[in-house]
Amino acid sequence: MISSTVRRLCAFASALALTGCISLFPNEPPANLYRFGLSSPPSAAPAGTSSPFGVLDGGIAFDREAANDRILTVTGNEVAYIKSARWAVAAPLLFRAAMQHAFDAYNGPARLIDRAEASPVDYVLKLDVRRFEARYEGGPAAAPTVVVRVRAALNKFHDHSVVGDRMFEAKVTASDNRVSAITDAFDQATSRVLGDVTVWVNQPGPA
Repeated sequence: MISSTVRRLCAFASALALTGCISLFPNEPPANLYRFGLSSPPSAAPAGTSSPFGVLDGGIAFDREAANDRILTVTGNEVAYIKSARWAVAAPLLFRAAMQHAFDAYNGPARLIDRAEASPVDYVLKLDVRRFEARYEGGPAAAPTVVVRVRAALNKFHDHSVVGDRMFEAKVTASDNRVSAITDAFDQATSRVLGDVTVWVNQPGPA
């Protein structure tokens, strides 16, 4: 009986010790979360330039290495993610929200329509994000340059004929080699690219 009681007490003590280890020594510190694409919208569209038309969001293809919540960096041929820093949600979701923000801020004749909306559609816009990365072109200690490159394709909704197909790119060098400065450069580059896309789509018969 005494031996059995001792064994139970030892097991209980071991469990308490193990619990203490788990709570006192976590595996890694929590990551800081960041967002992008909600600043510097394009200038407002001229009033009454053309009749309103609907543009269906045809989807966003994203560079596979950047299509997650990690912040992608490139140094030569080496690809890495910034440690202990992440996007608030996966980059494609933030990019989609940024695109909607750009269209709403421009307030032009084109209205971006989600697939779930029951609204008239005239065109379909598809984006292919080819580059979404911070490049260390001056070495690992220098401030990186954020590159956002997007191919935009606009087709007529009813007959799928091509209206326009164009490449857009923005490069913004971070003010410092710090995470906050790098994410700010992502924010500026994304806003510039999507601002250019928005102006292009809102032009009558974009080329």
